[in-house]
Amino acid sequence: MATNNQQFSPSSRFIILLLALLFHIHYAKSDLQLNYYSQSCPRAEEIVKEQVIKLYHKHGNTAVSWIRNLFHDCMVKSCDASILLDTTKEQKSEKTSQRNFGMRNFKYIETIKEALENECPNTVSCADIVVLSARDGVVMLGGPHIEMKTGRRDSKGSYLTEVENFIPNHNDSMSLVLSRFQSVGVDTEGTVALLGAHTVGRVHCVNIVNRLYPTVDPTLDPNYANYLKGRCPSPNPVLKAVEYARNDRVTPMVLDNVYYKNILSNKGLLIVDQQLVSDPTTYPFVEKFANDNGYFHSQFAKALIILSENSPISGDKGEIRKVCRHVNK
Repeated sequence: MATNNQQFSPSSRFIILLLALLFHIHYAKSDLQLNYYSQSCPRAEEIVKEQVIKLYHKHGNTAVSWIRNLFHDCMVKSCDASILLDTTKEQKSEKTSQRNFGMRNFKYIETIKEALENECPNTVSCADIVVLSARDGVVMLGGPHIEMKTGRRDSKGSYLTEVENFIPNHNDSMSLVLSRFQSVGVDTEGTVALLGAHTVGRVHCVNIVNRLYPTVDPTLDPNYANYLKGRCPSPNPVLKAVEYARNDRVTPMVLDNVYYKNILSNKGLLIVDQQLVSDPTTYPFVEKFANDNGYFHSQFAKALIILSENSPISGDKGEIRKVCRHVNK
């Protein structure tokens, strides 16, 4: 019969430690839940949806911005609205990083926040606004409705120095891109699905010209390269940073699988797009998505949920900001 002083065997101690770790992980995940605001702010999700629809009809490109916000926020340490913070005397904003070049419409996040504050002051986090607006933005772009959990708190600071270590660059190797997404729990198929978001919106010429000048990248379709040169006529577009080209000229504001059909035809805008075809680990998924839009939508939704749940902040580690662009005083 065991006594209180009996020592656990090494294998028993390992099992106990493993169970404790699993319990901790489960507890951390349980901070997020569906309909988190059902008691504290019953109309929270409906208010976000109403504002997203209203802003979409005024400024269609906001829907793309909401999706991009989620990617660029949730890839850096945590899904915590750190991307929204402005530069202060104490710290520089993540928005100043080249990895976040071209991001916009942050002021309309404040529009959504104001509507929520009018209904339920100091209740809904900016981090949840980032996630919910992305969810509703996907729908406005013809994508699937995705059930997103809420209950995040906002970060109390920016992570500018970490941005380059977490957000993949457009000319990174595919192995590096895959490893960055795997670090937040998104597998290879999920990564290929998330990159399908490139089918909406546009890419600034500053990120394209290296494939056009001084010579055209041989992996580019010649006719497509001529189109890109027409959109980006100068090898040095710095002074004309607003110049851009679209990934998808057929359905540029629809989240669909045309992106995959384009890259199979050597019409990918960015190096990372074309690498999805040249890399043997990602190519099979490109073919799958190109042949089945419904399957693309289902895998996109699955991967977006995983990304949205990356290391949520809870308790005193975070706060509910009154204004999304700066921490509470």
